[in-house]
Amino acid sequence: MERSRMNRASSSRLSELPQRVESNRMSMVYATPQSKQSFGKLNIPKPQSVTSERRTSFFGSRTSGAGMARNSAFGAFGGAEKMKDPRPLHDKAYVQQCIRQLCEFLSEKGFPGSMTVKSLQSPSTKEFLKIFEFIYCLLDPTFQMPTSKVEEEVPRILKDLGYPFVLSKSSMYSVGAPHTWPQVLGAVVWLIDTVKIFCCMSDQDLLFADFSDGSTEIEDGVAFNKLFLDYTAETYNKFMQGADSFDEEDADYLAKLKRLYNVDEGLLASMEEKYRMLSDEVERLEKESQTDRLMVKRTEKVKLQTDLQKLQSYRSNLESFKANLENKASGLAEELEASGLQVETLKQEESRLQHILSTQKFTPADIERINWEKRELQQTINSLSKSLEQAEQHMWNEEIALAKAKETAEVKLAEYHKLARKLKLIPVSAENACGHDFEIRTSTEYGPSTMVQCRTQIQQLLRKLITDVDEECSRLTDMKLSLEESIEQVNSNISDKANDLKQLREQIRRLDEQLEQDMQDIAHEEQKWSAEMESVETHRKLLEKKVTLGYDESVEQLKAAQQQYHLVLQETNEERRTVVNNLASVLTTAANHLSIVEKFLEDQHKRVDRVYTEAFREDEVDIQKMKDIMESFITKVNSM
Repeated sequence: MERSRMNRASSSRLSELPQRVESNRMSMVYATPQSKQSFGKLNIPKPQSVTSERRTSFFGSRTSGAGMARNSAFGAFGGAEKMKDPRPLHDKAYVQQCIRQLCEFLSEKGFPGSMTVKSLQSPSTKEFLKIFEFIYCLLDPTFQMPTSKVEEEVPRILKDLGYPFVLSKSSMYSVGAPHTWPQVLGAVVWLIDTVKIFCCMSDQDLLFADFSDGSTEIEDGVAFNKLFLDYTAETYNKFMQGADSFDEEDADYLAKLKRLYNVDEGLLASMEEKYRMLSDEVERLEKESQTDRLMVKRTEKVKLQTDLQKLQSYRSNLESFKANLENKASGLAEELEASGLQVETLKQEESRLQHILSTQKFTPADIERINWEKRELQQTINSLSKSLEQAEQHMWNEEIALAKAKETAEVKLAEYHKLARKLKLIPVSAENACGHDFEIRTSTEYGPSTMVQCRTQIQQLLRKLITDVDEECSRLTDMKLSLEESIEQVNSNISDKANDLKQLREQIRRLDEQLEQDMQDIAHEEQKWSAEMESVETHRKLLEKKVTLGYDESVEQLKAAQQQYHLVLQETNEERRTVVNNLASVLTTAANHLSIVEKFLEDQHKRVDRVYTEAFREDEVDIQKMKDIMESFITKVNSM
């Protein structure tokens, strides 16, 4: 901070000539009121001007105008009228060139899939959506392709990005068709060019970008420029006349600035008083909160050592600058000495020619020739004088441009260091530095090649850091995919077990049907035996009717019939008992098997539920970690 303040003080003079009187006054050139000033300085809102610039986001409002020199990189290209695409999209050679360009871009950016020129001749809608999502994620890493109404989402995204031509919704239904693929391919190639421009601008802004939050405005309005030029011209005239102090001009310039920006003196004084009171309160609280004076002294010692190093480096820069000035002075002295010798030689030649002129007589032709040579020499002197004036003016302009360039470089370097400290890249022991030195040290001996080398080195380190973060994201994505595969495997196991359960239920149904059929057969046999018993009873009655005809014979026949009946009845009871016992054993076995199967399925279902619950919880924890990592990464990217 001390060195930058001294650099600004030393660079306020546009010329390298020494001051006549040493002054500690800051030039009023840098007293321009900014929107971010500390209390005690002018804090005046800048009026809107047609030439003022405001930083805009890449995805901000797309306004157009000649005065906005840094519009959004994806601004609108016109009004609501439709524009005709001038590209030869129906030319087969041009389409093949665009396909090769798309294939090279996908392979260069690491597209997760195999894409060849042949497959891009007529891609499917699914492949096109994967390609579009991959390319758009290079602009917005948080983008996810929606699952519904894709035919409306893709044209809307292209329109929001500022694609100047209309892409119909119907073309999204048949992307690979010969009549729709050239228009879709043209939109994809335009999106690729947009991504390249975005990456190029991001790389350029990494080293010397304006990292303000968008609230600072560059004050180059017409009124301010007029005041500044009038003040500069007036003070410069006074300086050329020999004046070294410009107190009256400074006061007049400050008063005009206050009138231009409507400064409220009372409000400014109240804000200064409030700032003084708050500063006193902060100092009092800091003194009250100080418990370790040794640590404070150590901190002050480190700060003083840092200031000492900065002063030493500034002193070395001044010595090198002094040496350069001495070298320039010695060169000018040598040139002056050579010019003096040349003047002496010209004087001697003049005296010789004057002596010859006084001693000899000239003819009218000689006098005319001498006059002609005199005019030629006078024209030569005039042209050399003009060349000398132009050279001095060019040297003066170069000195002014050099001073402005030095000041701009110092401001950008300070902003770069501020952002690097905010991102924890400075010093070397910072959290995100990884042992690399991201600090850029100023020196007047640095040339364009040295600055380019330093910029390339830091850009390589930053790209390496971004690559590490991308690799970590890829690793987490692979972990997520593996977890999803395990969940799918568990789901497939559950479906297999459900199919087994269905098969067992089908077997039980078949056994029930077989049991019902057996019961029907038993009932049919019982009906058969009942019919036989009825026939036997009828036969018995007939025998009773014939008792009178032959009692003895009938009694014998009756006994034989009764014995036969008892035998048949016993056999029937035995067969019935055997069938009932067999059916009971079959039913008992089936019921036991069914209960065992149900218990086994319940155990399997509980185990699968437990495994699924544990896997789901672990997946939720991993997904939450990934979300936290992605949010922190997005926060860092947004802060960049």
